[in-house]
Amino acid sequence: MTLSRKNLIFLGPPGVGKGTIAERFAKQEGLVHISTGQLLREEVAAGTERGQKAKALMEAGELVPDQLVTEIVSNFLAKPEVQKSGFILDGFPRTIPQAELLESEMKRLNVPLHRVISLHAPEETLLKRLTARLVCSKCGATFNKISMPPKVEGVCDHCGAPLTQRKDDTLETAISRLKVYNELTEPLNEFYAHTGLLVQCDGTHEIEDKLAKLTNLLA
Repeated sequence: MTLSRKNLIFLGPPGVGKGTIAERFAKQEGLVHISTGQLLREEVAAGTERGQKAKALMEAGELVPDQLVTEIVSNFLAKPEVQKSGFILDGFPRTIPQAELLESEMKRLNVPLHRVISLHAPEETLLKRLTARLVCSKCGATFNKISMPPKVEGVCDHCGAPLTQRKDDTLETAISRLKVYNELTEPLNEFYAHTGLLVQCDGTHEIEDKLAKLTNLLA
């Protein structure tokens, strides 16, 4: 299937599985999956002027300003191959000011936004998932004891290395992360609802069910 609406933003609270579904859906539909964290790391590794600015800020323990992050994302969206295939923005925007900057840049580039997918799940479900995360000690792949367990307990599916649980994956940290999301990012649902682009998707289902639901919603 070829999507007619292929430039997408994925929103969702920590623990809803946004990154996993975005990556899988992008692969299924031939879209470019854009993670802002990855873009920042690539800019830093390439030694660009933007990357050097971001690196200095991150090493100083400071947040990268909205304008700089938007410039990095905009530079990627401007690439012909990205515009040709379509994209999923995952992890950006996180706030209404970022959304406004992104909207301005996309207008400048003449790149339309087709849909905003908002994944949601009950807080109890999110907290269970956030405190059950497992991370590969070698390749960094993430799993979840509840929603996405490894094929072999305690072993990474991809490289066979041991899986560990991060010290910050505690209930207190999970509650704090959800509070920050509710205060800063959740208002984006109303922001995009006003544009008519928002599509709600239940994040409690299994990954294959979510993929099928999204495929139907965006056909």
